Amino acid sequence: MEYVLLIGGLITLILAGEALVRGAVGVAEKFNIPTLVIGLTIVSFGTSAPELFVSLKAALNNHSELAIANVIGSNIANIALVLGVTTMIFPIAVKKSTVKIDWPIMMGASLLFFVFILNNVIEWYEGLIFTIGIISFNVLLFWNAQRKNKKDSVEEIASEETKQHLFINLGFIIIGSVGLAFGAGWLVDGAKVIAINFGVSEHVVGVTIVAFGTSVPELITSVMAAIKKETDISVGNLIGSNIFNIFGVLGITALIKELPVSEQVVHVDSLWMLAIAFLIFPLMIVGYKVNRFKGFMLFAFYCLYIYFVLSKLN
Repeated sequence: MEYVLLIGGLITLILAGEALVRGAVGVAEKFNIPTLVIGLTIVSFGTSAPELFVSLKAALNNHSELAIANVIGSNIANIALVLGVTTMIFPIAVKKSTVKIDWPIMMGASLLFFVFILNNVIEWYEGLIFTIGIISFNVLLFWNAQRKNKKDSVEEIASEETKQHLFINLGFIIIGSVGLAFGAGWLVDGAKVIAINFGVSEHVVGVTIVAFGTSVPELITSVMAAIKKETDISVGNLIGSNIFNIFGVLGITALIKELPVSEQVVHVDSLWMLAIAFLIFPLMIVGYKVNRFKGFMLFAFYCLYIYFVLSKLN
């Protein structure tokens, strides 16, 4: 049965990722909103929904280690695996605003997370700070988008997406987000059962199987966006997803229930997450493009992390 969940979840994720990108691009063009902003908000929220559901469920069932490991592993996978694989397929240009605004916020969120876990717990008021952070981040994005649209006179381009009714595009976003949530849930449930049957620890399951499963929506969405050459969504989706994972997922989860943090997370996994968050900066700023070679470097980093985790099993 678990293998059926794996295959069914993957197929659902592929179809849902296509629907989410189609709807997001349609909404962006309809309201003259930059696709980068759509990637950082609507698409990021939709593809991060599995992390939120998994972490909430894990925390409420007294599996806080799984909730924390899921977020850390997913943030590592989003940059190292997803961006790596995506750029090996199609190189992605990087906007200066991504380097000057979006990356610093992601790096700041990662550093704040590290500071909060030094006492081995994320308390409710720290969750409140995270939640305020994700709200402020989204307000800032839309404010900047509106300001830019007022300054720039943009000629409206008639395309297939803009001709579609607004509700159709919103329907694609809703269907895509729901499909991603259910598809990731099925994939994670199947993978987790298989892993547990082989006697793998909860922490390892969290940073590998569960994190990979909840990052599959980002992978599918980014690859689909890259194929369509909507590369703003590819970069924006991943950075926005990492910000949402820390501010949104951990923020909301910690507000509901405080999250104990293990020494393994504090002294090992969080440092890997900080390292990949920092590594992406020079890769983006050199030439303002993530080419196939850089993508291979990111993918190699992810493989090294997985090897490190699995090597600790024995």
